[in-house]
Amino acid sequence: MDQGIIASLLQHPLASALVILDRTGRPLAANPAAREHGLPATVAAYGELLESLRLLAADGGLVPCQLPGGPRGRFDGWLRAVHDPDGQLLAFTLSVPEPVAPYAGSRWELALDHAGHGLWDWDLPRDAVTRSRRWDDVPRTDDEAAPAGAGSALLSQVHADDQPAVRAALDAHLRGEGEVYSAQYRIRHPEGGWRWVLDRGRVVARTVDGQPLRMVGTHTDIQAQKGMESLLLEQQLHLREAQRIASMGSWSWDPHSRQFWWSPELLALLGVATAPRSRRRWLRLLSASSRTELQRAWRRLLRDGKPATLDLELPRGSEGVLYLRLWMQPLLGPDGRLQRLLGQVQNITEQHQTDALIRWRTELLNRVSALGRIGGCEIEVGTRNMQWTEECYRIHGLRKQPITLDQALALYTQDSRDSFEAALTRIADGGLPEQLDLCFYRHSGLRIWVQVLIELDHRDGLPTRFVVLFRDITREREANERIELLAHYDLLTGLPNRMLLREQTAEAIEEARDRGASLAMLFIDLDGFKTINDTFGHATGDTLLKAAAARLHQSLRNADLFGRFSGDEFIVVLRDLADPEDAGHVARKLIASLAEPLQRGDITLKVGASVGIAMLDDSRNDFDSLLRAADAAMYAAKEAGRNTYQYYSKDALARIQRMLEIEHALLGAIEREEFSLAYQPLMHAANDQPPAIEALLRWHRPGIGYCSPAEFIPIAEKCGEIVRIGDWVLTEACRQAAAWDRAGLVFDRIAVNVSAVQLRDRGFAERVIEICHAHGWPPSRLELELTESALIRDTEVLRHCFDVLERHGVPLAVDDFGTGFSNLHYLNRFPVGRLKIDRSFVQGMLSDAGTAEVTQAIVHLGHALGMKVVAEGVETEQEEALLRRQGCDEIQGYLYSRPLTPRDLAQFLKVGGAAVIPREAVVLP
Repeated sequence: MDQGIIASLLQHPLASALVILDRTGRPLAANPAAREHGLPATVAAYGELLESLRLLAADGGLVPCQLPGGPRGRFDGWLRAVHDPDGQLLAFTLSVPEPVAPYAGSRWELALDHAGHGLWDWDLPRDAVTRSRRWDDVPRTDDEAAPAGAGSALLSQVHADDQPAVRAALDAHLRGEGEVYSAQYRIRHPEGGWRWVLDRGRVVARTVDGQPLRMVGTHTDIQAQKGMESLLLEQQLHLREAQRIASMGSWSWDPHSRQFWWSPELLALLGVATAPRSRRRWLRLLSASSRTELQRAWRRLLRDGKPATLDLELPRGSEGVLYLRLWMQPLLGPDGRLQRLLGQVQNITEQHQTDALIRWRTELLNRVSALGRIGGCEIEVGTRNMQWTEECYRIHGLRKQPITLDQALALYTQDSRDSFEAALTRIADGGLPEQLDLCFYRHSGLRIWVQVLIELDHRDGLPTRFVVLFRDITREREANERIELLAHYDLLTGLPNRMLLREQTAEAIEEARDRGASLAMLFIDLDGFKTINDTFGHATGDTLLKAAAARLHQSLRNADLFGRFSGDEFIVVLRDLADPEDAGHVARKLIASLAEPLQRGDITLKVGASVGIAMLDDSRNDFDSLLRAADAAMYAAKEAGRNTYQYYSKDALARIQRMLEIEHALLGAIEREEFSLAYQPLMHAANDQPPAIEALLRWHRPGIGYCSPAEFIPIAEKCGEIVRIGDWVLTEACRQAAAWDRAGLVFDRIAVNVSAVQLRDRGFAERVIEICHAHGWPPSRLELELTESALIRDTEVLRHCFDVLERHGVPLAVDDFGTGFSNLHYLNRFPVGRLKIDRSFVQGMLSDAGTAEVTQAIVHLGHALGMKVVAEGVETEQEEALLRRQGCDEIQGYLYSRPLTPRDLAQFLKVGGAAVIPREAVVLP
């Protein structure tokens, strides 16, 4: 850097101290102000600390710089880099604005002093504090007089009671918990006494490892402010009390002298000349109830020191009762003791009478409103301010508190909100009153319907306003919805019922015709549901139905129709099918959706589905024709093995029509005497006992011929006609058995097949006993043959039935054993005496060793349970010989006799079963 420039710069009469440094930070030159304060030596001593600042300054601009020393303990300056025209670094300049001589005081100190602020500078390593001339005329350092301990120099002048809080604030700042330290405390004044100051400061220098070296700050005299705060609090209290008791009679009570003071207004209000000298005289003026209430309030006030308000009654003889409102406000001293009690009394007699009238009218109106569930409100047109009646709050389920129109409308559905706002706009524009049905939800989630009547009200002197009446019509709406639900929806599953499904399907068919689209109806019947419902009860059955409906529904598109037809039957209508085969794909999806078993507690339930499919065409073009076709296809799916689907065909329809024909023909068949019984003997294997007889039902239809029991009995069970038919069979069998017995024919018992439907019929067991008694036939010689599925259903009705039968000695046998749901628990639980081996095992036991083992196992099982074992369907002597070897007790079959007419069976019994029965006597099965 040019020496001439340096010399010229340093000789310039600047008030600031200036030092020129080379590029390494060593001082090159200094002006007189800098040399006077020893600034070059300080720069040289702290050269390493300035290195980071020089790097910042080298990038351009001014960098603030602080160095220890000077009259106030530090130099506050600015470091700047000097570059040549090519941008090369030449040197640095350090300038300190106007450093002052010791104790001279800078312009900033003067300004702070006149503003009421003092300065302090705390050297933490030496624990020395230098203060400005705020408290005395000479700045001083407190290091000599300070007691031992870190921070003691700064705290030496602080009041002992305030030192813990100040020390805590200092420690927090020194730990770096805040950018600025601040505290209010009392400090000893040089003239004596204590004054309040506001102390603030911050750490300005730290070591390399972050330890604080130096802290500077200000203290401000706030003594006057503290006094003003105390005065302001007192004035605010008096102001509040004066505002509250304005224009009313006032009083006060001195707890020390125990004397009252009453204002002239209060004396005139109460009609007395002077204030009572004691509280007791004042109490004597009041009614007994008011006197008790005031005494309690007085004691609470003296104990708690809290204001009190109460209404009192003051009897005035012939003038009636004067109603007063009393306020009491305690004034407490600094020590918390009562200094004075201020009060006010207001005559509220007229207000009391008005309030009583208003309460009576309001109560009457509320009763009328509550009875009719009608609430009302007023809405100012301009401001939308709103007032509600109590019933309106009750209808909306809200507590009685101020509410805005927007808050109220927020409860309503969007459609109701829009309708209400639109109605307000139309009426405000001159429209006629309107009535709306609106819906909202209470905070509890309860849905409410209201009928709203809105009209505009104009009155002189009052703002234009809407008058709105709300009537709760929730019950009416719910009743209508309930009627709609009952009429069109299934209550169990929530699906459309047959009526609604018919309407929806008709619309879908019409739409498909117009668009030339394909449409299919699927008839779904749940396989195995009836058994589950009968076994585990209707509650489990309902749960299964709902679960099955939900799974089926999830497998359909939104455009498809789905409803419950009846019982365990559902209907699906598929729209817009690209190909008829797509209906089969959907059917497979529906069947697969039911593949996963359903858990209900410890019970695992499993159902399948048989699905019939009918396509819309010219011959099936309405709901009924599609339904008939889909129903026929469904029965075809059941015959095909269940849990599958079938498209409609004419053969399937023929089978359905055959079923309907038989069902119709069964009705009245008893009255037309179309039924008869054939009898087949059961021979004892030991040949030392008379045979038993099984009664077999036959149905001969005039002009048509015999109908197989395997065909008509399932249909009779499904339509319920089996109960009447079964009673006829029991009656006829008992009558015939009694006739043979009276004729001297010897036989063991007569057996009758009983359907599971009959067992579920209440009173069945009692009717069996009555039939036996009516024909003089012992119940012990009437055997009832049941299927295994009937024993699976362990219900209260079934247990009662078996109890009655067992009590009267009626024996039970299980027919076709091994082909149904065998369960040893039920065999052991119910009074079963015989097992009948199904004819399918008997016919296969000679050709299949496994089948022979099954028959042997059944014999062993029956004997182990204390039962007799009967083999049916025996046709050869080889079958008979094997069964005898296996231990079978009775044998039944064509080997001995076909089913016979009553006359032929009587002949069979007369000859002991040895005679050959002529072919013309054989009753066809």
